[in-house]
Amino acid sequence: MTDVIRNPILSGFHPDPSVVRVGEEYFVATSTFEWAPGVRVHRSRDLRHWEEVGGVLGEERLLDLAGVPDSAGVWAPDLTYAGGRFHLVFSVVDNYAYGYKDCANYLTTAESVEGPWTDPVRLPGRGFDAALFHDEDGSTWLLNMVTGFRGIEIQRLEGGKAVGEPVVILDHSPAGVTEGPHLYKVDGWYVLLCAEGGTGFNHGAVVARSRDLLGPYEIDPNGPLLTSRDKLDLPLQKAGHGCFVETQTGDWYMTYLTSRPYTEVEGVIPDDARERDATGRCVLGRETAIAKVDWVDGWPRIAGAAPALEVPAPDLPAHPRPVREDRDDFDGPALDPRWSTLRRHAGPEWLGLAERPSHLRITGGQSPFGKRTPSLVAQPLTAKRGVFEANVEFTPATIHQSAGICAYYNAFNWYFLQVSLEDGSPWLSLSSADRGHRDQVRIAPAPPRLDLRIEFDGPVLRFAYDGKDTGLERDTTVLSDEHATWIENGLVHAFGFTGAFAGLWVQDHAAEGGFADFDYAAYCTD
Repeated sequence: MTDVIRNPILSGFHPDPSVVRVGEEYFVATSTFEWAPGVRVHRSRDLRHWEEVGGVLGEERLLDLAGVPDSAGVWAPDLTYAGGRFHLVFSVVDNYAYGYKDCANYLTTAESVEGPWTDPVRLPGRGFDAALFHDEDGSTWLLNMVTGFRGIEIQRLEGGKAVGEPVVILDHSPAGVTEGPHLYKVDGWYVLLCAEGGTGFNHGAVVARSRDLLGPYEIDPNGPLLTSRDKLDLPLQKAGHGCFVETQTGDWYMTYLTSRPYTEVEGVIPDDARERDATGRCVLGRETAIAKVDWVDGWPRIAGAAPALEVPAPDLPAHPRPVREDRDDFDGPALDPRWSTLRRHAGPEWLGLAERPSHLRITGGQSPFGKRTPSLVAQPLTAKRGVFEANVEFTPATIHQSAGICAYYNAFNWYFLQVSLEDGSPWLSLSSADRGHRDQVRIAPAPPRLDLRIEFDGPVLRFAYDGKDTGLERDTTVLSDEHATWIENGLVHAFGFTGAFAGLWVQDHAAEGGFADFDYAAYCTD
């Protein structure tokens, strides 16, 4: 039996983890923002080995992402289990910029995490990061952040409808920006776990407790339960936004959000970015880690109040999960759970696995800045070094069509190794966007079928085709949370809440039926 758990337990874009145990199984749900299917879930029996269940909001009746901005969409899901059913609360954010936040909270339930899930019910609440608390008397309570990060409020629910008025149970936390509430009943105490300090390098987790559900709540005088804000030399940063779980043997753990900065790229990051963030950029986005929790005088404690690469494992039998092949030959009846699609669900109107055996056919969609019907199928980067490659068969019919593979963060920051029509002939080019500023370099005339490759070598990207190096190198850190965040004169234009992806991209700006066939795709990490 392995005696440690190694962090992160979910590498790459897996933020805001909510954990729940049902019998001997553990489930973690994470945010998906503008990516479908919504709310990714992983399962484990030992907290060490995790298997991807996939996204649970995989239909338009459950989730509509058309038109949501970058880093909007599904925020901070909460997964609980009560009365023989899973309860999933999630926020859908349509806007967070220019001084407004348009956010709706929803509840859906299911007997099994695989579904079917009920039609979402709109919940009350004036802030995101909503969560449920199921008390010992059978009552259910809704918690959420008070708009403006002015504390945490609670309100009773019956049948998904509010009963009475909400009560503010915590009006501040020491670091401010109080959000992400989760509530527990432990040895007669109501224990409130919150995120604080914002989701960047000042992030942390704080605890308050009360003998009464509605308070007053006392903040732990020992300080933050977990943070890396004063430990910028640690490999795990941005630690916060946690959720507790008790094992069947009585041990306690907390899943939490963390990031791994590219600290080795100090000489690559432009001066203005280095001034904003002396610790480097987080290309892999916000990931999921875990910590051992001990209880001292009724308060939860984490060793050193800091994130660690290794933590003590619970006394549970090891339960390895099947190892997924790096290569997807598209032989299955449906898209593999490793893949996400941008702003629209996988459907026969634009994705096909039956038209050509062992191929994925992608019909082209909108431009990179279109927010309704893009045609991008991608998976998160999970390591600083690796290779993504695919075989594509594509002949552009018009100048509006292109297809290939990409390294993608959002609409404003991406690299696209593409085949397109240039001066009447198909060419392979490298197209890119850096905060919306576009550039394109022609590489070579393109045959109808190509093997394309992107190498991720820390801060450097390299590109190849049919075994030939293009000689082109680009800055990986353009694809980072920090670079994607766009705040100008105190006004928020865009946040960077996701992480870098590698994927298959087909564009047909005039919607003329252009498509590309992909024979395989593989993502291998060191």
